[in-house]
This record gives sequence, C-alpha cells and structure tokens, in this order.
Amino acid sequence: MTSRPGRAPGPEVDALIIGAGLSGLVAARQLLAAGLSVRVLDKGRSVGGRLATRRMAGAVVDHGAQFFTVRGPSLSAQVDDWTSRGLVRVWCNGFDGDDGHPRYIGTAGMNSLAKDLAARVDIRVPSMAVATRFDDLGHWEVTTDDGTVHRSASLLSTAPVPQSFSLVFESVEGLPREVFDADYDRTLGLLVVLDGPSAVPPPGGVQHPRPGVAFVADNSLKGISPVPALTVHADPEWSLDRWDADADLVESELHQLAEPFIGQASIIEAQVKRWRFATPRQPWSERCWIDEETRLVLGGDAFAGPRFEGAWDSGVAAAEAVVTLCRSRR
Repeated sequence: MTSRPGRAPGPEVDALIIGAGLSGLVAARQLLAAGLSVRVLDKGRSVGGRLATRRMAGAVVDHGAQFFTVRGPSLSAQVDDWTSRGLVRVWCNGFDGDDGHPRYIGTAGMNSLAKDLAARVDIRVPSMAVATRFDDLGHWEVTTDDGTVHRSASLLSTAPVPQSFSLVFESVEGLPREVFDADYDRTLGLLVVLDGPSAVPPPGGVQHPRPGVAFVADNSLKGISPVPALTVHADPEWSLDRWDADADLVESELHQLAEPFIGQASIIEAQVKRWRFATPRQPWSERCWIDEETRLVLGGDAFAGPRFEGAWDSGVAAAEAVVTLCRSRR
C-alpha cells in the first residue's frame, strides 16, 4: 500500500524494543502474550546481553552473569517451566556454606535462557539504533546503522541508561536528570581454558577470594563445560583503574589475578572480556520510567536492581506499561 503524499507511513508494530538483553526479551514475550505486535533491535551479534556464553577450545564458558536467585512469583513461575524442560538446574545454595538460596544456572550456559525467551520473537541483530524521532502523527521512528527506519506506536528502551538517554533526549521533554545521571561499574574479565583441573574448590565458584577479584567460576565444576575452564571477573575498582590501560598490560595483570586459581594446570587458550555497563551503582526506585505523552518506556536492571531478577521484574513492569499506553490510544 502506498502512503499518501506528504504523510509519514503508519507504525509497523505496536512496540519497538531497543535491547535484546533479559529485560527486553521478557518484555517482548509479555507484549506478544497481550496481543501486541513487537520488534526487538540489538547491536550485538546475538541475544542475551550479559547472559553471555562462549565456546572456545572445546570449553563452554559463561562470561557475563554466572547464576541467578529467585525470590518473586513471576520469575519463580518461569524457573519452574525451565526446570521442567531441563533448561535450568540448581548449581549450589551458596559459595561459602549453605545460605538457603539456590543459585540457578542454565544447563547449557546462561545464554541458552536468553535464546529460549527469544523464540518466536521478531529480533533484528546486529541492528544498532543510531537515532530516534517522535513524529507529528504520534509515532516513533528509530533509524538503525544500516539506514533502516523502523516505525512503532510505542518505544521501550532497555539499553544501559546513558545509551537510552543519547537516543531519546531530543524527542522527549522533562527527562529526569536523576535517572540519566545513572552510573555503572565496569568489569574486566579473563576466560581461560585449561589442560587439567583448576584450583577452584567445589562447588566451582568463589566470591571475592583475593584483592582485585570479584568472582571466579570453574565452568567444568559448574557443570556446563566438558573441559576445565575459568571465568575470572575483576572487581569494579580494579577494572576502572585499568580500563584505559594498554590491552597487553591488562591481559598480563588479569593473568596474575587468575594464577592462584589455575593451580598446576596449563592454559590452552585465554581471552579478555570487557563489560562497560556491568552493574548500575544506584538503581532507580521504580521498575521502569514512563512518558505517557510519547508512549516511551525505559527499563532494564538500572531500574529494578542489578540482579537477574531485577532485570526480569523491570521487563515485566515495562511491558505492562506499554500495554496500557498502546490500548489507551486505540
């Protein structure tokens, strides 16, 4: 159908989501269940964001989120479903004794959970949003790096807050500075595949074992890798101090941090990972932010908390807000 001369085409979907991390995927599933049409854009090569799993030298390595806990009913219901299908299991109930809170993992790595959520969702990757516009007809236009213009009745951004702000600040008045001043801790990480067992004790995870180290996971003891492989996450202060340092120096110092956990094994392969927006320092008090006039919603772990469940709950709340906004205009 040809649009009228001088008149912008109508929206292609009810909701356009920027970000295919956990919050964006959860929101997409909720919106589809509510009968809305949805499209998701993400600049990455795949879905998941920090639900990231890499295969290297025969190993399977979670290099972003290592596990998650459950406290609320929404995520609990999903975990029951995942467990019944063999996608999730309990890793342990704590890394320094039993604290009564199961740590859940994806049986095939954390990214497998993102891929499960992404099934049957219209997702465009890699597709980086570079500009947005709220047009005179009350529709959103999002331009991606390949020049494609996506049109929608509403917009939900689950990208890190600074990235969301840079995309929408010219289109929306009254954006609260306290939201967009949000800062994030950074994480430098090292992935190493070993030719023998590591020195990490069962159950395969250690929190804050030495200065500079936030977490160490043995992916073999964790149960996702057929061969020994470590994930070593430096802590925020150590990572920030070396963020702009020479890449070879960073890798060398990460190897020094990891050395006690490698034990007598030799390294087969190693890779450095960088998470610029690893953990929000002060999450917003609400589970999402809403601009009713433009039907813009912002969500993600910067709103409901930095944990897996915080990102989940923000995605649910953001979807509920989008449903309300879209139905109010009909």
